[in-house]
Amino acid sequence: METTRVGRIPIIDVSPWLAGTNWVPKAFVGEVVPFEATVFREGHDVIGVALLLTSPSGAITRVPMGLRAPGTDRWWADAQLTETGTHSFVIEAFGDDVATWLHAADIKIAAGIDVDLMLLMGCQLFERGAHDIVRSAADRALFASVAAALADESKSAPERLAAAHDPAVAAMLTDHPLMSVVTRSSEFAVRVEPRHAGVGSWYEFFPRSEGATRKKDGTVKSGTFATATKRLAGVAAMGFDVLYLPPIHPIGRVGRKGPNNTLTTSPGDPGSPWAIGSSEGGHDTVHPDLGTMEDFEKFVTAANKVGLEIALDLALQAAPDHPWVTIHPEWFTTLPDGTIAFAENPPKKYQDIYPLNFDNDPEGIRDEVLRIVRLWISKGVRIFRVDNPHTKPVNFWEWLIRKVNAERPDVVFLAEAFTRPAMMHTLAKIGFQQSYSYFTWRNTKPELEEFFRSISHETAAWYRPNLFVNTPDILTEYLQFGGPAAFSIRATLAATAAPLWGVYAGFELFESVARPGSEENIDNEKYEYKIRNWDAHAAAGTTLAPYLTQLNAVRAAHPALHQLRNLEVHWSDDDHVLAYTKHLDAAFTESGKADSLIIVVNTDPHAVRETTVHLDLTRLGLDADARISVTDTITGNTFEWGRDNFVRLDPFTQPAHILHVTSVLS
Repeated sequence: METTRVGRIPIIDVSPWLAGTNWVPKAFVGEVVPFEATVFREGHDVIGVALLLTSPSGAITRVPMGLRAPGTDRWWADAQLTETGTHSFVIEAFGDDVATWLHAADIKIAAGIDVDLMLLMGCQLFERGAHDIVRSAADRALFASVAAALADESKSAPERLAAAHDPAVAAMLTDHPLMSVVTRSSEFAVRVEPRHAGVGSWYEFFPRSEGATRKKDGTVKSGTFATATKRLAGVAAMGFDVLYLPPIHPIGRVGRKGPNNTLTTSPGDPGSPWAIGSSEGGHDTVHPDLGTMEDFEKFVTAANKVGLEIALDLALQAAPDHPWVTIHPEWFTTLPDGTIAFAENPPKKYQDIYPLNFDNDPEGIRDEVLRIVRLWISKGVRIFRVDNPHTKPVNFWEWLIRKVNAERPDVVFLAEAFTRPAMMHTLAKIGFQQSYSYFTWRNTKPELEEFFRSISHETAAWYRPNLFVNTPDILTEYLQFGGPAAFSIRATLAATAAPLWGVYAGFELFESVARPGSEENIDNEKYEYKIRNWDAHAAAGTTLAPYLTQLNAVRAAHPALHQLRNLEVHWSDDDHVLAYTKHLDAAFTESGKADSLIIVVNTDPHAVRETTVHLDLTRLGLDADARISVTDTITGNTFEWGRDNFVRLDPFTQPAHILHVTSVLS
């Protein structure tokens, strides 16, 4: 027979799959992944569909699939992936012979039509199963008993048919159906990465600011790795588990920027850490003000002891006095006047930074960057936050990440690429395990609804967002003018909407004064030391740290918040009140109990909002009209909720509910 493009039973539109590419969709250890396919056949015979999943170690799991909705032909099953490496899967479709017969038998026998024929057909089907040597002895015996019951003429037809409806029979057929015209799809793959690639609470600080002191002449003495170590316990106490450090390398003196990005510097101005390299060394060296490489290793060890993983900045650029400029001038762009081009993003100019030119000596640059990454891995770094990857060739990143992960699958790369969607998504597809996102600029209810739907459903197979609430570069108008309530709101959204979120130091102190005409903090820490008195703020109660601690505690207690693809947006009658849920079935939790959270947030930091929230409780595995008991994880208050619920959210005292479903009342 001539080969056709479609099998005996058509199986199309399989997901997850990155259509039109050779890249593989991804997941992380413990993630629950929805597998889907459109499957149908001619006529009216019943079909069955199953997912056949093969782990990297060779274990095969068969998961029955169900219809998303009647009439859609879209079949689906969730599977939790628990082993790192590349999994393969196929979709299996088949004629469900027993279901087809049973559907017709129920109708015809009740109507007195073809009664003997239907019972005979059923008897033959179950005898077929009883003689299938591939099946277990128990299954064959159960098939034989049903066949005997269907053939027992001493009983009425309904009594004989009832044997085929036995729950034990249904359970057996769910696991091992009686199949015909079995058809399998092509083989697909999913790459499963370590858990810390997909779940984490990030905190960012500049080591030079932690422990910095002002001298009598007004200049500032830099903090060191040793003084920054004293801050580790406070970061860990807030529940963060990743500490991100901006570049820790020597800073160039040529073109050094002064406070607020000015071109004028004074003695003691430290410059931008992203202007990497000087006579003291480059990307493979630590700034002498911070200490030695041995001091850095001690800092990493101390961080690990309190449960913090160190994420290090990887910024592939150089200050004008970086050793590369002298040794490898071909790695940069020389202008017609003989000068080297500095970085620009008009109207912004970065006179203190030379971007690399990857076209003059791509092999040389590749080898050097790989050497640098390997060096920092040897010092205990497993996570790299990559600065501006969208300004470097995409194929370079694909090569580097593949090369590093082949040696160290536990190493994670975060893309700091605030750019066009095509570039952001492609960087994620080619290997970046995490990505910054547009979250910081999505502040209204409609913007957030669209954004949350996108990250949890449309792009989740390849794009894993880390929802930072702020960065040294980003202080949005929402935070500038929203007051402390805006900070609470943004933290709540970030901590509950995605399993990855991040905070830059100073957020908990409500730092909100911007440099005029910009979205950056005034007296930006990128260009100067920032001396903060954490203890004084804690004593005065002028810190959001206790609330951040609560949020991270809620995240730790609820596995539903460790998932990305389970966010469902619901409805409220107020244009400023956002409602969404995160649900994890009991089959996927260590406790064996379902974990369901209802999050309701007032996105207006200036006014109290009262409204009705309407929930589709079927998204939580409940009846649409169920009544449930919920406990607010922040206040401890308990409520009875259902499909329609009144809420009052005061942004100044409690801008959000994070409700845990504790029991079903009816």
